[in-house]
Amino acid sequence: MDIYTLFPTISTAFIVISAILVAIGWALIIKGKREAHKKTMIAAAVAALLFFIIYMSRTVFVGNTAWGGPDNLKVYYQIFLIFHIVLATVAAVFGITTLVLGFKAKYAKHRKWGRTTSVIWFFTAITGVAVYVLLYLMYPGGHTKPVWEVILGA
Repeated sequence: MDIYTLFPTISTAFIVISAILVAIGWALIIKGKREAHKKTMIAAAVAALLFFIIYMSRTVFVGNTAWGGPDNLKVYYQIFLIFHIVLATVAAVFGITTLVLGFKAKYAKHRKWGRTTSVIWFFTAITGVAVYVLLYLMYPGGHTKPVWEVILGA
């Protein structure tokens, strides 16, 4: 495994871990285990943050992976990718909002936001894994330049 596939594999694993922890946290709060729920959801947020740090580091220093599949599927992939990016952005904002509401002990709002946020997060994780499978398993593509090289003209 080279640097071009190592980072995406690790970052995708963190998203899956985060989604699993969100599911566990949801089950814990249903059982009334508030403290365990809190710790699990914080761990889920840390896993999501680790994903983001790895993803952004790879984007800046290594670059993003170009579509390597058939040209007739590229437009469908791009639409799917845009959907995933929008979903992930919404999930991140909702996740931060849900965490803040929980930390401020605004539990009624936290509960309402949490249900929606969790579902969005599950779909984000699923679509993220699908993007990984498409780019690194089914249709390995080329690699673009790191952002810093593009900016500096290297």
